[in-house]
Amino acid sequence: MQDRPLSCKDCGREFMFTVREQEFFKEKGFDNDPVRCPDCRRAKKQAQRSGNDGRGSYGGGRSGGNNFNGPRKRY
Repeated sequence: MQDRPLSCKDCGREFMFTVREQEFFKEKGFDNDPVRCPDCRRAKKQAQRSGNDGRGSYGGGRSGGNNFNGPRKRY
């Protein structure tokens, strides 16, 4: 195993996927190489923490459950 250069999918810069990182990924059972450089990974995590609560694009910031409040009453 040796260090491998990879390209970041966000910024396009080349970064090194070190032997140590490769061993860590293998130990954790990750099958894919990282797609973002360390700076872009850090920025993405920060944006998730501050922007959308880390839930992705689904959920809309609501606190779970559905919006069904029972049948509508007709008067």
